[in-house]
Amino acid sequence: MNSKESSKARVVAFYLPQFHPIPENDQWWGKGFTEWTNVGRAKSLFKGHYQPRVPADLGYYNLCQPEIREAQAEMARYAGVEGFAYWHYWFAGKRLLERPFNEVLKSGSPSLPFCLAWANETWSGVWNNDHKRILVEQTYPGKEDHIAHFQANLDAFRDERYIRIDGKLLFLIYKPLNLPDAKSFIDLWNDLAHKNGLNGFYFVGVTNKPLSETDEILELGFDAVNVFRVLQAKNEISGFKRYYSNISDRFFNGAIGLNKFDYQSIIGRWIKEDDEREEVLPCIFPNWDNSPRSGRRALIIHKSTPELFEEHMKSMMNLVEKKQNKLLFLKSWNEWAEGNYVEPDLKYGNAYLEVLRKYLVSK
Repeated sequence: MNSKESSKARVVAFYLPQFHPIPENDQWWGKGFTEWTNVGRAKSLFKGHYQPRVPADLGYYNLCQPEIREAQAEMARYAGVEGFAYWHYWFAGKRLLERPFNEVLKSGSPSLPFCLAWANETWSGVWNNDHKRILVEQTYPGKEDHIAHFQANLDAFRDERYIRIDGKLLFLIYKPLNLPDAKSFIDLWNDLAHKNGLNGFYFVGVTNKPLSETDEILELGFDAVNVFRVLQAKNEISGFKRYYSNISDRFFNGAIGLNKFDYQSIIGRWIKEDDEREEVLPCIFPNWDNSPRSGRRALIIHKSTPELFEEHMKSMMNLVEKKQNKLLFLKSWNEWAEGNYVEPDLKYGNAYLEVLRKYLVSK
Protein backbone atom coordinates (compact mmCIF):
# COMPACT_ATOMS: atom_id res chain seq x y z
CA MET A 1 0.00 0.00 0.00
CA ASN A 2 2.88 2.37 -0.56
CA SER A 3 1.77 5.70 -1.93
CA LYS A 4 3.84 8.28 -3.78
CA GLU A 5 1.23 11.00 -3.55
CA SER A 6 1.64 14.02 -1.31
CA SER A 7 -0.69 14.69 1.63
CA LYS A 8 -3.07 17.67 1.65
CA ALA A 9 -3.00 17.93 5.46
CA ARG A 10 -0.98 16.62 8.36
CA VAL A 11 -3.08 13.99 10.11
CA VAL A 12 -1.78 12.17 13.18
CA ALA A 13 -3.80 9.22 14.51
CA PHE A 14 -4.12 8.33 18.19
CA TYR A 15 -2.89 4.77 18.69
CA LEU A 16 -3.80 2.48 21.59
CA PRO A 17 -1.14 -0.09 22.63
CA GLN A 18 -3.39 -2.26 24.87
CA PHE A 19 -3.49 -5.23 22.50
CA HIS A 20 -0.98 -7.46 24.25
CA PRO A 21 -1.01 -9.12 27.68
CA ILE A 22 0.82 -7.54 30.62
CA PRO A 23 1.20 -8.91 34.17
CA GLU A 24 -0.80 -6.06 35.66
CA ASN A 25 -3.85 -6.72 33.47
CA ASP A 26 -3.53 -10.45 34.15
CA GLN A 27 -3.79 -9.65 37.85
CA TRP A 28 -6.60 -7.11 37.59
CA TRP A 29 -8.83 -8.64 34.91
CA GLY A 30 -7.72 -12.24 34.39
CA LYS A 31 -5.02 -14.14 32.55
CA GLY A 32 -4.48 -13.00 28.97
CA PHE A 33 -6.63 -9.87 29.18
CA THR A 34 -6.21 -7.36 26.35
CA GLU A 35 -8.54 -4.81 24.77
CA TRP A 36 -9.88 -7.66 22.63
CA THR A 37 -11.38 -9.25 25.77
CA ASN A 38 -13.89 -6.40 25.99
CA VAL A 39 -14.40 -6.21 22.23
CA GLY A 40 -15.12 -9.92 21.92
CA ARG A 41 -17.80 -10.04 24.61
CA ALA A 42 -19.74 -7.00 23.39
CA LYS A 43 -23.45 -7.47 22.69
CA SER A 44 -26.09 -5.64 20.72
CA LEU A 45 -28.08 -3.59 23.23
CA PHE A 46 -30.91 -2.34 21.02
CA LYS A 47 -32.40 -2.84 17.59
CA GLY A 48 -29.87 -1.87 14.93
CA HIS A 49 -26.98 -1.58 17.38
CA TYR A 50 -23.75 -2.47 15.57
CA GLN A 51 -22.15 -4.87 18.03
CA PRO A 52 -20.08 -6.94 18.26
CA ARG A 53 -17.50 -5.39 15.96
CA VAL A 54 -15.14 -7.89 14.40
CA PRO A 55 -11.74 -6.95 12.93
CA ALA A 56 -11.15 -8.03 9.34
CA ASP A 57 -7.74 -7.80 7.64
CA LEU A 58 -5.62 -7.78 10.81
CA GLY A 59 -7.79 -10.06 12.96
CA TYR A 60 -7.56 -10.08 16.75
CA TYR A 61 -3.94 -9.06 16.64
CA ASN A 62 -1.17 -8.96 19.22
CA LEU A 63 0.94 -5.80 18.98
CA CYS A 64 4.03 -7.71 20.04
CA GLN A 65 4.07 -9.11 16.49
CA PRO A 66 6.20 -6.86 14.24
CA GLU A 67 4.32 -7.93 11.12
CA ILE A 68 1.11 -6.49 12.60
CA ARG A 69 2.77 -3.17 13.32
CA GLU A 70 4.14 -3.10 9.77
CA ALA A 71 0.70 -3.83 8.33
CA GLN A 72 -0.84 -1.01 10.36
CA ALA A 73 1.80 1.42 9.14
CA GLU A 74 1.20 0.34 5.56
CA MET A 75 -2.51 1.03 5.94
CA ALA A 76 -1.81 4.42 7.47
CA ARG A 77 0.51 5.44 4.62
CA TYR A 78 -2.07 4.35 2.08
CA ALA A 79 -4.75 6.44 3.79
CA GLY A 80 -2.55 9.53 3.98
CA VAL A 81 -2.07 9.42 7.75
CA GLU A 82 1.30 10.99 8.59
CA GLY A 83 1.96 9.02 11.74
CA PHE A 84 0.75 7.60 15.04
CA ALA A 85 0.46 9.35 18.40
CA TYR A 86 1.21 6.45 20.73
CA TRP A 87 -0.61 6.67 24.05
CA HIS A 88 2.11 6.70 26.66
CA TYR A 89 1.69 5.78 30.36
CA TRP A 90 4.02 7.13 33.04
CA PHE A 91 3.18 6.76 36.71
CA ALA A 92 6.03 8.30 38.73
CA GLY A 93 8.61 6.07 37.08
CA LYS A 94 6.33 3.11 36.37
CA ARG A 95 5.49 2.51 32.73
CA LEU A 96 2.68 0.35 31.39
CA LEU A 97 1.87 -1.00 27.91
CA GLU A 98 5.23 0.29 26.71
CA ARG A 99 6.41 -2.83 24.86
CA PRO A 100 4.92 -2.18 21.37
CA PHE A 101 6.36 1.33 21.15
CA ASN A 102 9.69 0.26 22.65
CA GLU A 103 10.01 -2.39 19.94
CA VAL A 104 9.15 0.16 17.25
CA LEU A 105 11.83 2.43 18.67
CA LYS A 106 14.56 -0.18 19.05
CA SER A 107 13.96 -1.97 15.75
CA GLY A 108 13.65 1.18 13.63
CA SER A 109 10.57 -0.36 12.06
CA PRO A 110 8.06 0.54 10.84
CA SER A 111 9.42 3.74 9.35
CA LEU A 112 6.10 5.56 9.87
CA PRO A 113 6.56 8.77 11.89
CA PHE A 114 5.36 8.89 15.48
CA CYS A 115 4.96 11.05 18.57
CA LEU A 116 3.95 10.41 22.18
CA ALA A 117 0.75 11.33 23.99
CA TRP A 118 0.91 11.12 27.78
CA ALA A 119 -2.34 9.64 29.14
CA ASN A 120 -1.86 11.19 32.57
CA GLU A 121 -4.87 9.86 34.45
CA THR A 122 -5.43 7.32 37.20
CA TRP A 123 -6.41 3.80 36.17
CA SER A 124 -9.45 2.60 38.08
CA GLY A 125 -12.07 -0.15 37.95
CA VAL A 126 -14.61 2.14 36.29
CA TRP A 127 -15.17 -0.20 33.34
CA ASN A 128 -16.27 -2.98 35.72
CA ASN A 129 -18.63 -0.78 37.77
CA ASP A 130 -16.00 -0.52 40.50
CA HIS A 131 -15.39 3.24 40.54
CA LYS A 132 -13.61 3.23 43.89
CA ARG A 133 -11.01 0.64 42.90
CA ILE A 134 -7.68 2.29 42.11
CA LEU A 135 -5.37 0.19 39.94
CA VAL A 136 -2.57 2.68 39.34
CA GLU A 137 -2.73 6.22 40.66
CA GLN A 138 -1.42 9.09 38.57
CA THR A 139 0.83 11.19 40.81
CA TYR A 140 3.27 14.03 40.22
CA PRO A 141 6.20 13.75 42.67
CA GLY A 142 7.94 16.82 41.26
CA LYS A 143 10.95 17.99 39.30
CA GLU A 144 13.11 14.86 39.65
CA ASP A 145 10.31 12.69 38.34
CA HIS A 146 9.80 15.05 35.38
CA ILE A 147 13.52 14.79 34.60
CA ALA A 148 13.37 10.99 34.81
CA HIS A 149 10.32 11.03 32.54
CA PHE A 150 12.21 13.07 29.94
CA GLN A 151 15.32 10.89 30.12
CA ALA A 152 13.25 7.72 29.73
CA ASN A 153 12.00 9.03 26.37
CA LEU A 154 15.15 10.73 25.14
CA ASP A 155 15.92 8.02 22.58
CA ALA A 156 12.44 8.54 21.11
CA PHE A 157 12.88 12.31 21.00
CA ARG A 158 16.17 11.88 19.15
CA ASP A 159 14.69 9.46 16.62
CA GLU A 160 14.45 10.85 13.07
CA ARG A 161 10.90 9.49 12.83
CA TYR A 162 9.64 11.66 15.69
CA ILE A 163 7.02 14.12 14.41
CA ARG A 164 8.00 17.77 14.59
CA ILE A 165 5.98 20.95 14.23
CA ASP A 166 8.12 23.90 13.12
CA GLY A 167 11.16 21.88 14.17
CA LYS A 168 9.79 21.16 17.65
CA LEU A 169 8.89 17.75 19.09
CA LEU A 170 5.14 17.11 19.13
CA PHE A 171 4.07 15.95 22.61
CA LEU A 172 0.48 15.71 23.85
CA ILE A 173 -0.85 15.65 27.40
CA TYR A 174 -4.29 14.15 27.90
CA LYS A 175 -5.21 16.00 31.11
CA PRO A 176 -3.23 19.25 30.92
CA LEU A 177 -5.13 20.91 33.74
CA ASN A 178 -4.32 17.98 36.07
CA LEU A 179 -0.60 18.66 35.75
CA PRO A 180 0.56 20.66 38.79
CA ASP A 181 2.53 23.76 37.81
CA ALA A 182 2.32 22.95 34.11
CA LYS A 183 4.34 26.06 33.24
CA SER A 184 7.33 24.74 35.20
CA PHE A 185 6.99 21.32 33.54
CA ILE A 186 6.95 22.92 30.08
CA ASP A 187 9.94 25.14 30.86
CA LEU A 188 11.88 22.22 32.33
CA TRP A 189 11.32 19.91 29.39
CA ASN A 190 12.15 22.63 26.88
CA ASP A 191 15.37 23.33 28.78
CA LEU A 192 16.26 19.63 28.85
CA ALA A 193 15.56 19.38 25.13
CA HIS A 194 17.88 22.30 24.33
CA LYS A 195 20.61 20.83 26.52
CA ASN A 196 20.37 17.62 24.50
CA GLY A 197 20.63 19.35 21.14
CA LEU A 198 16.90 19.39 20.40
CA ASN A 199 14.76 22.39 19.43
CA GLY A 200 12.27 22.05 22.26
CA PHE A 201 8.69 20.84 22.29
CA TYR A 202 5.42 21.70 20.63
CA PHE A 203 3.14 20.96 23.58
CA VAL A 204 -0.51 20.14 22.90
CA GLY A 205 -3.09 19.92 25.67
CA VAL A 206 -6.11 17.70 25.02
CA THR A 207 -9.63 18.65 26.09
CA ASN A 208 -13.24 17.62 25.55
CA LYS A 209 -14.44 20.96 26.95
CA PRO A 210 -12.87 23.29 24.41
CA LEU A 211 -15.05 26.36 24.85
CA SER A 212 -14.30 26.56 28.56
CA GLU A 213 -10.75 25.22 28.66
CA THR A 214 -8.97 26.31 25.48
CA ASP A 215 -7.68 29.64 26.77
CA GLU A 216 -6.95 28.21 30.20
CA ILE A 217 -4.70 25.54 28.66
CA LEU A 218 -2.93 28.00 26.38
CA GLU A 219 -2.26 30.34 29.29
CA LEU A 220 -0.29 27.54 30.95
CA GLY A 221 2.22 27.68 28.11
CA PHE A 222 0.89 25.00 25.77
CA ASP A 223 1.45 25.73 22.09
CA ALA A 224 -1.91 24.34 21.01
CA VAL A 225 -5.07 22.61 22.16
CA ASN A 226 -6.51 19.43 20.68
CA VAL A 227 -10.30 19.39 20.99
CA PHE A 228 -12.64 16.39 20.94
CA ARG A 229 -16.21 17.69 20.86
CA VAL A 230 -18.35 14.58 21.32
CA LEU A 231 -19.55 15.56 24.82
CA GLN A 232 -20.25 19.14 23.80
CA ALA A 233 -22.09 18.07 20.65
CA LYS A 234 -24.33 15.57 22.43
CA ASN A 235 -25.29 18.14 25.05
CA GLU A 236 -26.54 20.43 22.29
CA ILE A 237 -28.81 17.87 20.65
CA SER A 238 -32.43 18.65 21.47
CA GLY A 239 -31.53 20.05 24.85
CA PHE A 240 -29.61 16.88 25.79
CA LYS A 241 -32.41 14.53 24.81
CA ARG A 242 -31.31 11.03 23.90
CA TYR A 243 -31.73 9.94 20.30
CA TYR A 244 -34.09 7.08 19.47
CA SER A 245 -34.77 5.90 15.92
CA ASN A 246 -38.41 5.08 16.74
CA ILE A 247 -40.65 4.66 19.76
CA SER A 248 -40.45 0.86 19.91
CA ASP A 249 -36.64 1.06 19.93
CA ARG A 250 -36.85 2.56 23.42
CA PHE A 251 -38.07 -0.74 24.79
CA PHE A 252 -35.96 -3.15 22.73
CA ASN A 253 -33.73 -5.05 25.20
CA GLY A 254 -34.38 -2.40 27.84
CA ALA A 255 -32.32 0.18 25.96
CA ILE A 256 -34.17 3.15 27.39
CA GLY A 257 -31.32 4.04 29.76
CA LEU A 258 -28.58 4.27 27.16
CA ASN A 259 -26.86 7.46 26.06
CA LYS A 260 -27.51 6.91 22.36
CA PHE A 261 -27.14 9.64 19.74
CA ASP A 262 -27.16 9.93 15.97
CA TYR A 263 -23.71 10.27 14.35
CA GLN A 264 -25.11 12.59 11.68
CA SER A 265 -26.42 14.95 14.36
CA ILE A 266 -23.12 14.85 16.24
CA ILE A 267 -20.97 15.73 13.24
CA GLY A 268 -23.43 18.47 12.33
CA ARG A 269 -22.44 20.19 15.57
CA TRP A 270 -18.76 19.31 15.46
CA ILE A 271 -17.08 22.47 14.14
CA LYS A 272 -17.17 25.59 16.30
CA GLU A 273 -15.80 29.09 15.92
CA ASP A 274 -12.83 28.13 18.12
CA ASP A 275 -11.69 25.63 15.50
CA GLU A 276 -10.69 28.44 13.15
CA ARG A 277 -7.97 29.52 15.57
CA GLU A 278 -4.45 28.48 14.56
CA GLU A 279 -3.70 27.11 18.00
CA VAL A 280 -6.78 24.85 18.04
CA LEU A 281 -6.24 21.41 16.51
CA PRO A 282 -9.55 19.58 15.95
CA CYS A 283 -10.18 15.84 15.75
CA ILE A 284 -11.42 13.80 12.84
CA PHE A 285 -14.08 11.58 14.36
CA PRO A 286 -15.11 8.32 12.60
CA ASN A 287 -17.32 6.64 15.22
CA TRP A 288 -17.89 6.04 18.95
CA ASP A 289 -19.43 3.25 21.02
CA ASN A 290 -17.82 2.30 24.32
CA SER A 291 -20.45 -0.29 25.26
CA PRO A 292 -17.84 -3.11 25.10
CA ARG A 293 -16.33 -1.46 28.19
CA SER A 294 -19.32 0.21 29.83
CA GLY A 295 -22.35 -1.87 28.88
CA ARG A 296 -25.59 0.04 29.46
CA ARG A 297 -23.70 3.00 30.89
CA ALA A 298 -22.12 3.56 27.48
CA LEU A 299 -22.12 6.57 25.21
CA ILE A 300 -23.12 5.27 21.79
CA ILE A 301 -22.90 7.38 18.65
CA HIS A 302 -25.28 5.42 16.47
CA LYS A 303 -25.34 4.83 12.70
CA SER A 304 -21.91 5.99 11.62
CA THR A 305 -21.27 4.97 8.01
CA PRO A 306 -18.42 5.60 5.56
CA GLU A 307 -20.76 7.90 3.61
CA LEU A 308 -21.46 10.08 6.65
CA PHE A 309 -17.79 9.97 7.61
CA GLU A 310 -17.05 11.39 4.16
CA GLU A 311 -19.38 14.33 4.89
CA HIS A 312 -17.44 14.90 8.10
CA MET A 313 -14.09 14.66 6.32
CA LYS A 314 -15.18 17.18 3.71
CA SER A 315 -16.10 19.73 6.38
CA MET A 316 -12.84 19.13 8.24
CA MET A 317 -10.78 19.64 5.10
CA ASN A 318 -12.68 22.85 4.34
CA LEU A 319 -11.79 23.99 7.84
CA VAL A 320 -8.10 23.17 7.61
CA GLU A 321 -7.71 24.82 4.20
CA LYS A 322 -8.31 28.18 5.90
CA LYS A 323 -5.45 27.69 8.32
CA GLN A 324 -1.69 27.87 8.10
CA ASN A 325 -1.42 25.05 10.61
CA LYS A 326 -2.93 22.10 8.78
CA LEU A 327 -2.49 19.63 11.62
CA LEU A 328 -5.47 17.42 12.51
CA PHE A 329 -5.78 14.44 14.82
CA LEU A 330 -7.66 11.26 13.99
CA LYS A 331 -9.45 9.85 17.02
CA SER A 332 -8.66 7.06 16.69
CA TRP A 333 -6.72 4.49 14.76
CA ASN A 334 -7.58 1.42 16.86
CA GLU A 335 -9.72 2.15 19.93
CA TRP A 336 -11.85 -0.91 19.29
CA ALA A 337 -13.44 -1.12 22.75
CA GLU A 338 -14.62 2.48 22.31
CA GLY A 339 -15.95 1.70 18.84
CA ASN A 340 -13.54 4.40 17.69
CA TYR A 341 -11.30 3.12 14.91
CA VAL A 342 -10.61 3.13 11.18
CA GLU A 343 -8.96 -0.27 10.84
CA PRO A 344 -10.92 -2.68 8.62
CA ASP A 345 -13.84 -4.59 10.14
CA LEU A 346 -16.15 -7.25 8.74
CA LYS A 347 -19.03 -4.84 8.07
CA TYR A 348 -17.30 -2.00 6.24
CA GLY A 349 -13.94 -3.45 5.25
CA ASN A 350 -11.45 -0.67 4.52
CA ALA A 351 -14.12 1.88 3.55
CA TYR A 352 -13.11 4.36 6.28
CA LEU A 353 -9.49 4.19 5.12
CA GLU A 354 -10.63 4.89 1.57
CA VAL A 355 -12.44 8.03 2.74
CA LEU A 356 -9.27 9.23 4.47
CA ARG A 357 -7.27 8.53 1.33
CA LYS A 358 -9.73 10.45 -0.83
CA TYR A 359 -9.30 13.62 1.23
CA LEU A 360 -5.71 13.32 2.46
CA VAL A 361 -3.83 12.07 -0.58
CA SER A 362 -3.37 14.19 -3.69
CA LYS A 363 -3.84 12.43 -6.99
